[in-house]
Amino acid sequence: MICPAVSSERIPIMLRAQSSHPLDPLSAAEISVAVATVRAAGATPEVRDGMRFVEVVLSEPDKNVVALADAYFFPPFQPSLLPRTKGGAVIPSKLPARRARLVVYNKKSNETSVWIVELSEVHAATRGGHHRGKVISSQVVKDVQPPMDAVEYAECEAVVKEYPPFREAMKKRGIEDMDLVMVDAWCVGYHSDADAPSRRLAKPLIFCRTESDCPMENGYARPVEGIYALVDMQNMVVIEFEDRKLVPLPPADPLRNYTPGETRGGVDRSDVKPLQIVQPEGPSFRVSGHYIEWQKWNFRIGFTPREGLVIHSIAYVDGSRGRRPIAHRLSFVEMVVPYGDPNDPHYRKNAFDAGEDGLGKNAHSLKKGCDCLGYIKYFDAHFTNFTGGVDTIENCVCLHEEDHGILWKHQDWRTGLAEVRRSRRLTVSFICTVANYEYGFYWHFYQDGKIEAEVKLTGVLSLGALQPGEVRKYGTTIAPGLYAPVHQHFFVARMDMAVDCKPGEAFNQVVEVDVKVEEAGKDNVHNNAFYTEETVLKSELQAMRDCNFSSARHWIVRNTRTVNRTGQLTGYKLVPGSNCLPLAGSEAKFLRRAAFLKHNLWVTPYTRDEDFPGGEFPNQNPRVGEGLASWVKQNRSLEETNIVLWYVFGITHVPRLEDWPVMPVERIGFMLQPHGFFNCSPAIDVPPNPCQLEAKDSDTKDNGQAKPSPSGLIAKL
Repeated sequence: MICPAVSSERIPIMLRAQSSHPLDPLSAAEISVAVATVRAAGATPEVRDGMRFVEVVLSEPDKNVVALADAYFFPPFQPSLLPRTKGGAVIPSKLPARRARLVVYNKKSNETSVWIVELSEVHAATRGGHHRGKVISSQVVKDVQPPMDAVEYAECEAVVKEYPPFREAMKKRGIEDMDLVMVDAWCVGYHSDADAPSRRLAKPLIFCRTESDCPMENGYARPVEGIYALVDMQNMVVIEFEDRKLVPLPPADPLRNYTPGETRGGVDRSDVKPLQIVQPEGPSFRVSGHYIEWQKWNFRIGFTPREGLVIHSIAYVDGSRGRRPIAHRLSFVEMVVPYGDPNDPHYRKNAFDAGEDGLGKNAHSLKKGCDCLGYIKYFDAHFTNFTGGVDTIENCVCLHEEDHGILWKHQDWRTGLAEVRRSRRLTVSFICTVANYEYGFYWHFYQDGKIEAEVKLTGVLSLGALQPGEVRKYGTTIAPGLYAPVHQHFFVARMDMAVDCKPGEAFNQVVEVDVKVEEAGKDNVHNNAFYTEETVLKSELQAMRDCNFSSARHWIVRNTRTVNRTGQLTGYKLVPGSNCLPLAGSEAKFLRRAAFLKHNLWVTPYTRDEDFPGGEFPNQNPRVGEGLASWVKQNRSLEETNIVLWYVFGITHVPRLEDWPVMPVERIGFMLQPHGFFNCSPAIDVPPNPCQLEAKDSDTKDNGQAKPSPSGLIAKL
């Protein structure tokens, strides 16, 4: 791992030593202290024994605390972030203590509680012993179920495989070796009162491998259909079971595996030559803790069990205008995967992979040369496990530079002289696995001021089994006896914007832009005219919007008090990529919990604790439209405030044979692009590549004059 030192020549000595920035993710020691504090506060030994720790995260401080930290306590020290006051600012000797927020599930009482713990003093040595933490608040949250945990999934698989009626049902299908059986515990969602959160429930999907001595065999290639099981996850017992229909196991597909060469029964191509990314002088980025500087960009990296990667305090250093904020916080806060087959069990497959499982908790340890190429800085991630210990995912977040083709180019056709610049981007990413699918989440920062959000989808299709001769209209036949149901993947990006707003300022608005064709008439005698029409989104209900690709619709977040050199308001625009809406009827059960999918864009004024579009606890949630769809009913003003964008983007997946046995990456995302934010292209000062300078030198005479151009056009001129 690398951690380039920041030059002491350009940074004053920090008189007030602080070990952790207010936005740094919790350390392993802090997680241990928080868990120990809550456990010690349990009223009885039974309560303490029943505690299971679903989530321990940083309780993010108010924005004024972050501004104070960035101004006076942490490099690069930016006092200009705080407004000047008469007599000068009063600088405290230390920052407020960091706090942890814990979601605790009590396995004995089936209660969920939320705790806030102040971490007054934490050192690495406290991980297993003495601690200093203080409970600030605790609250039991009624009528909810928190996300499931990997420990529960493993226990559920063991319980089902030991259940005698299940073993008998598998025996009917010719399977007696339970080591071949895979049990994926899926949350039940909410379809009726039977799914109410008074019980913690799962309805597993069953699969079966063919070879017990092959750990990398693709077990998802043999789904077991016709078996219905309901598991009480609190007490870990099967409470309902039925062998409804004997569907033969699909035959072993010879194309099912995806391991190298002979191990999958194939031959790998032999003409792939090495491709090496070399940066002999090291990377262009600088890292100090979780603070990143690169090509005039600066921001902080965070990580949570639910969202995974979080980008904080995004700003661009713009010459004499100094550090210009763009956003407070960027993250992916939810994803929903509804399936389009009305048959059992597929109609129940509508996973909330963030709210029911956790994107961060399911992240990978990344491999250099495979997941990321080049000169890489990795960040570890620390989480609590179900019993309160600390698990660490090493190399969880990858930071590296990528070449991205041409940044800009122009050749003067009269002289033949050309200028071209290579583009590079800074990429921050992590990858997670949720059951059969993999998702890579990327934030790309560009030299021309753009920010791109990208999701890469790969992994293994969730399949169904077919009766001999059967064909399903709601999917694609992948192999004999196997079909892949149609489905959709939806992602929600939450963007707490701050375009040209210093801390404490709330001067942003949102404008919708549509391109219109001018009506035929005296203003359009040639029938070629079109123009842009802007609509200010003044309230939450007005700001429930959808993409319209026929009008090139996009949205601009503008600062209402800052202008560029032409007098226009500065802004950043949200440019949609490919997108879709749910392909489901208005009464679809999954839309009770996912009402936020009904529109591509929602806009709210920043409000603390409005963090997740389906509410904090979507698992078995019986309340219709909780979260974003309910918050906007207040119809709060958006005319000049702290704007939060919620962008919902999705892909409709009609499976192909080429998606089997493992799906090549599908990409989806959107762009945040400067719109009048700069006075000209911010990429104009990117220097030529060394190879370009060498080429220019070789094309000039000793006296510095340009060599004659071979262009025939020049000769004619």
